Amino acid sequence: MNFEYTENQKLIKQTILDFAKREIVPNFMEWDEKQYFPIELFKKLGELGMLGVLVPSKYGGSALSYNDYVTVVSELAQFCGSIALSVAAHNSLCVGHILKFGSEKQKIKWLPKLSSGEFLGAWALTETGTGSDALNMSTTAVKKGNKWIVNGSKNWITHGISSNVIVVLVRTGSVGDSRGISAFIVDKNNPGVSSGKKENKLGMRASETSEVIFDNCEVSEEDMLGSEGEGFVQAMKVLDGGRISIAALALGISKGAYNASLSYSKEREQFGRKISQFQAISFKLADMCTEINASELLIYRACQLIMEDKKVTKESAMAKYYASEICVKIANEAVQVFGGYGYTKDFPVEKFYRDSKLCTIGEGTSEIQKIVISKHLS
Repeated sequence: MNFEYTENQKLIKQTILDFAKREIVPNFMEWDEKQYFPIELFKKLGELGMLGVLVPSKYGGSALSYNDYVTVVSELAQFCGSIALSVAAHNSLCVGHILKFGSEKQKIKWLPKLSSGEFLGAWALTETGTGSDALNMSTTAVKKGNKWIVNGSKNWITHGISSNVIVVLVRTGSVGDSRGISAFIVDKNNPGVSSGKKENKLGMRASETSEVIFDNCEVSEEDMLGSEGEGFVQAMKVLDGGRISIAALALGISKGAYNASLSYSKEREQFGRKISQFQAISFKLADMCTEINASELLIYRACQLIMEDKKVTKESAMAKYYASEICVKIANEAVQVFGGYGYTKDFPVEKFYRDSKLCTIGEGTSEIQKIVISKHLS
């Protein structure tokens, strides 16, 4: 296995570096403080090909590999976790679901606009009362002629306010039945779709999260993804890729926190020496570097399985579980390296620290990842 970046990955890294310095770095703290979602930035990311990373060129996408996709998310996360999270949610959940399970007609209709940044995507599974317990969702779709009438609400939805397209999972059968859930593509302009409360979050504050409400929302039968009752199985397969997305997000935050700590430790002097020369600090940095490398290996192993079209459920859960837990640990240690300065908003590690925690919760908590892993042990 070649561990060097490919030419594509090097180009992506440089493109994101230039873009971030120009568009993200001057603004990300203001976005964070105001909890402002910079939707105009996503039009520019679409122009760079970052919103249809895995989409074939015939649908207007960049036709890149899963390794390239991890590079996109992790490189963005080194500058701002919020932007990386939104790029990941758009690509792996909304776009990913349509790409994987949509009909040719659905792909032609939606993917070009989602890939270009003309449209922003959302994916709605979670509800207030059913976080990890998706089979007991209460949002329903009832068939009426050639239409489905959707009623209920979804919570913790990335881009729940600003999205143009929502892939929503609803109950079309019995509660608790894995074949009783179906998926629909919903145009946000459909009558009966509205946005509810915008969450006031600890971290990832520039990535919009809100409630989405469906009140007698009519959806065409043509907008069902796959067949009736296939939604839950589809969602679980989509989440295999989604876990890699969050692992890549965690990897980028870890790298950002580590790089900031390394640079600071080589500049900061105490007792007449650079603090990087003290064993207490150098050992922290050694642990960070080792753990980042371990995260990368788990992530790229999962990517390789996906690219070979092999089962990846256990490996993506391992990558997500390890990378996210390590991300929190590294961000915590980064604050410690900076000392009092790390506790202020004048230095970047404070934001890495706040952003890191979401990685252990979003797209399946660490506890859920351990359930998934344990079920696939052999």
